[in-house]
Amino acid sequence: MRIEYLYRYPVKGLSAEALEAAEVAEGGAIPWDRAFALAQGDAPFDPARPAWLPKTNFMCQMRDARIAGLRALFDPRSGRLAISAPDGSGVTADVLTEAGREEIERFLVAFLGPDARGAPRFHHIPGFVFGDQRRPVVSLIGLASLRDFEAQVGARRHRRRFRANVWFSGAPAWAELDWVGREVQMGGAVLRVVKRIARCKATEVNPLTTERDADPVAELRQFYGHSDLGVHAEVIEGGRFAVGDGIALLPV
Repeated sequence: MRIEYLYRYPVKGLSAEALEAAEVAEGGAIPWDRAFALAQGDAPFDPARPAWLPKTNFMCQMRDARIAGLRALFDPRSGRLAISAPDGSGVTADVLTEAGREEIERFLVAFLGPDARGAPRFHHIPGFVFGDQRRPVVSLIGLASLRDFEAQVGARRHRRRFRANVWFSGAPAWAELDWVGREVQMGGAVLRVVKRIARCKATEVNPLTTERDADPVAELRQFYGHSDLGVHAEVIEGGRFAVGDGIALLPV
C-alpha cells in the first residue's frame, strides 16, 4: 500500500491544501490541519479554555453548503491566510495575530450573511485542533473503497466530499474498515486506527458546484448497510510521511 494523496484543511470547513509530506508528533494531527475555525456566535466556545464541540457550533459544510466555494491557502512561514470567493472577492491576513483574525472574521461573516449566527469569532489557539473528533487524528481512505462506492451508485463522488488527510492505494475495497484497533506504519510514523468514519450531510455538497446533489449517507446505507467511509487514526509514534511512501498493517 502507498500514499497517493495527502491533504490538510487549515480552516475548519474550508478547502483542502495538497501536501507532498507531513511531519506528525505523537498524539497530534497533521500540522496546521483544522488549526483555524469560525465559531458561530451562539457556540459555547471559550478560547481561554478551549474544549471540543460538535461541528455544528462552527462554520461547516454540513450547514453551510456555500462555503464549499471558498478557497483557503495558508502559509505557515508568514502566518498569512488567503481566502477567495467565487465572485472574485477575497481577503489575506496574518492569522497568527488578533488583528488578522478579525479581518478574516469580518470577511467570513459577510460571506455567510444570514447564516452567521449571532457574532461569530474566528479562532486560532496554538496546539488546539478544531477537528470533528475529541482528540487529534489523521483520517485515511482507500481509493479502492471510493471506486467501489462510485461503481455501486453509478456516478462520480469526488474525493473532496470526504475531506480525508490520506488517500492510499494497494488495499482491497473497504479493507481499512477492519483496521480498527490495529497499528499501521505510514512512512516514518506509526498510527493506531481508532474508529470508522460515519459520514454526515456535509458529503451531500458537490465541491465543484457547491450544490447538494447527492446523498452519500443514504447511498452507503443502501449498498453496504452502514454509513462509514474511511477511518480515523491517532499518532502513537511521530515521524514523517510523504506522497509515495508505503503503508503497512503491523502484526498484532
